[in-house]
Amino acid sequence: MSDLPRKAVTRTAKLAALPLGFAGRATLGLGKRLGGRPADEVSAELQKRTAEQLFATLGSLKGGAMKFGQALSVFEAALPEEVAGPYRAALTKLQDAAPPMPTRTVHGVLAERLGEDWRELFTEFEDQPAAAASIGQVHRAVWHDGRKVAVKVQYPGAGDALLSDLNQLGRVARLFGPLIPGMDIKPLITELRDRISEELDYELEAQAQHAHAAEFAGDPDVFVPDVVHRTERVLVTEWMDGVPLAEVISRGSKEMRDRAGQLLAGFLFAGPARTGLLHADPHPGNFRLLTDDGPAAGWRLGVLDFGTVDRLPEGLPVPIGTALRMALADDAESVHAMLRQEGFVRPTIDLDPDAVLDYLRPIIEPAAVEEFTFARDWMRAQAARIADPRSPAHQLGKQLNLPPSYLLIHRVTLSTIGVLCQLAATVRLRDELLEWLPGFAGDGEAPLPEVEDASA
Repeated sequence: MSDLPRKAVTRTAKLAALPLGFAGRATLGLGKRLGGRPADEVSAELQKRTAEQLFATLGSLKGGAMKFGQALSVFEAALPEEVAGPYRAALTKLQDAAPPMPTRTVHGVLAERLGEDWRELFTEFEDQPAAAASIGQVHRAVWHDGRKVAVKVQYPGAGDALLSDLNQLGRVARLFGPLIPGMDIKPLITELRDRISEELDYELEAQAQHAHAAEFAGDPDVFVPDVVHRTERVLVTEWMDGVPLAEVISRGSKEMRDRAGQLLAGFLFAGPARTGLLHADPHPGNFRLLTDDGPAAGWRLGVLDFGTVDRLPEGLPVPIGTALRMALADDAESVHAMLRQEGFVRPTIDLDPDAVLDYLRPIIEPAAVEEFTFARDWMRAQAARIADPRSPAHQLGKQLNLPPSYLLIHRVTLSTIGVLCQLAATVRLRDELLEWLPGFAGDGEAPLPEVEDASA
């Protein structure tokens, strides 16, 4: 079935079958090991089959299932290498593709939202989708004034499918825990569910995209295609060519990957400062590199999909930059006080300020040096440190709290770091923080010390 399944029972049955499949393969694996096959060979085969079933199911359902898979995909760099291999290809497939909806359904949505004479708005319209994602798909077209455009059409029944999927995934969230060590899956699912209504409203998306397009017009580093026409379920924007970020991750040279990483890091911090909005869906499928057939040093970052944004009228919160600056200056007492003030440390919890700083030091290492090479090994080390129940970091992390106002900022930052590690990019992150992160430069304060880059 290529259309988005509308019956909740159909989607729920597919998702509910996942744990049964996992259990069945584990039993089969045990039998093969008893039959004499090497344990590592059996384990690799089980991981490959599990990955194929998990992400094929998430991708084919579109909706919330696919959106959850896309959210997971950016954390692939945190997986141990023996597990990451089988999962990597399956995860990447979710970043930019899904089964298309039938042409008759597309035409029906366009007629309902743009009017029965919708074809008169275009001089050309390609029925075959150019891209497909969790709640809609994109078609190439030419607007009546000659502009090349992208027409995003929302799947009928997408809202019900999103809610049904995420509710079901919430019930089996514990099964996904081993995929991303140190990450609690339930808050991710809750946050995706809480933002359903915003993501379904293309009018809101159009407002966010136009704000970015206007602010970054003529920018040497970032390009955002502007909005041409909008309705609640159909969004027409300027067409943007470019090299998908996933291709740079898989096949790009070191120079290309470094440039992509620098642009991505810059956009993470410049976006909120310049627009009051945080692009909150930073998986590789939402980015293109505009090369203009020139060297990587002159590439620009093309940004797509503004369906999920965090509204930050004053930019990123000043306490983030202030606490980061104080942590780099080894001011444990002030960092602890700031975290308590912002709700990261609850009033009833008693923590040693020096222990808190020890917990933070490895995480903030990229901001402590002139340039930092993000790597899978570094991200895996952070994930393992926090996930290991015997680790002091694990024990301290359990006592920290993530205030609701910081939840989306936290996820976007972690997701962006995950993509930087997939790129293995060397990035001058400190420069971006000094320019765009409120509180980090510390006006009137002594300059921050610089330490040696341990990642080099």
